[in-house]
Amino acid sequence: MADHKHGEMDTKVQEATFNGFIAWTKWSVIVILASLIFMAIFIS
Repeated sequence: MADHKHGEMDTKVQEATFNGFIAWTKWSVIVILASLIFMAIFIS
């Protein structure tokens, strides 16, 4: 195995995955909250 050298790993793929996860989570929460508000206003 190669020796580990701190700070030399390319993390672009991991960063892109994390940013995608955060964006997906944010929009999911927005849709859920909008649905709850819509139901509270129009269904009750």
